Amino acid sequence: MTAQQQHLPPTLSSGTDYEALAERFRPIFVRIQAGALEREQTRSLPFEQVQWLKEAGFGAVRVPVEYGGAGASLPQLLQLLIELAEADSNLPQALRGHFAFVEDRLNAHAAEPQDTWFKRFVEGDLVGNAWTEIGAVKIGDVITRVSRHGDRWQVNGTKYYSTGSIFADWIDVYAQRDDDGTDVIAAVHVHQPGVKLSDDWDGFGQRTTGSGTTVFEQAWVEAEHIIDFSTRFKYQTAFYQLVLLAVQAGAGRAAVHDFTENVRARTRIFSTGNASTVSQDVQVQQVIGKASAQVYAAEATALRAASAAQRAYESRFSQDAKAEHTANIAAELESAQAQVVIADLILRATSDLFNALGASATSTTKALDRHWRNARTAASHNPLIYKERILGDWEINGTEPPYVWQIGAGSKQS
Repeated sequence: MTAQQQHLPPTLSSGTDYEALAERFRPIFVRIQAGALEREQTRSLPFEQVQWLKEAGFGAVRVPVEYGGAGASLPQLLQLLIELAEADSNLPQALRGHFAFVEDRLNAHAAEPQDTWFKRFVEGDLVGNAWTEIGAVKIGDVITRVSRHGDRWQVNGTKYYSTGSIFADWIDVYAQRDDDGTDVIAAVHVHQPGVKLSDDWDGFGQRTTGSGTTVFEQAWVEAEHIIDFSTRFKYQTAFYQLVLLAVQAGAGRAAVHDFTENVRARTRIFSTGNASTVSQDVQVQQVIGKASAQVYAAEATALRAASAAQRAYESRFSQDAKAEHTANIAAELESAQAQVVIADLILRATSDLFNALGASATSTTKALDRHWRNARTAASHNPLIYKERILGDWEINGTEPPYVWQIGAGSKQS
């Protein structure tokens, strides 16, 4: 047995009894959903709700069973996130950085043990995200720096859109080493004076994801928590997209639920309608039925794409580089295909559902528009117009898709 093989888990996180797993969390999802409308109206961050999930072990569902996790597959994780998103679509996105870091540590276990991180996840530790820089930073540049101070290391820089970090114990920071210019991931502990978190996200949707600014001023990071970015799991961009697809599918499910409840309760009818009650109006039934089908198709598509990512994860342990490369390409392409289709399905459904009700449905008290706003916001990440081009380039020319997306200042045109 080689040293590398000794580090492999006895079993991979390839799946468990989904219904038994989901039943652990469904009572929590119900409690989360009960306060979702109020949190939306008051823009209250779900600190308590995140704590419920932490205590229930939600952040460890992908950790292998022998380390205390649930051993869930990626399709099962995605299905759970869809159910959670139906309760409150902000929460899966707030946990997006955490599950990405978990996925990275799962893949890293093929090369060296990750027992310490697995233990942290099982104990409830959550990981936030701090990758994006704005302003004058050019594409490919990283302003945030990791530098040595004696026998320790410090992180200095400012990150934006730090989704979920305000709820986290650690932050997954994309930075550059001062000494050799290497791009790295620094796993920085949140609870220290050098980390300052703000809830200043001003988007019209997904307003309680905790997606604000994080400032690192001489924030300490241990040497063993500085990870070469080149070792990052290869299907990461596909994974990040999958979580956003779960957010959209869950928002669609929530919209169908809320509009259906409003149709059942509605007593006023239109003279141009088809029945003495709205619930018996065949055209209203058609609106609800079509939206239900659109959401079903979106969810099924997301789970299909998650299966491709699961194959990429399992191929990491196959010791077959060609098979792993092929699986990573498939994961990226399928997540892009799903993104294009799901955005269209959910945005149409969450808009067209208003045809089932009158103008009273636009009441800010009901906040039924939040489902479209949340889906629109999630669908705006990683512009799908470029994904459509990437897919077309693959189909026509066999051009391999990019695995790292960046944003930054472009060169000025003369």
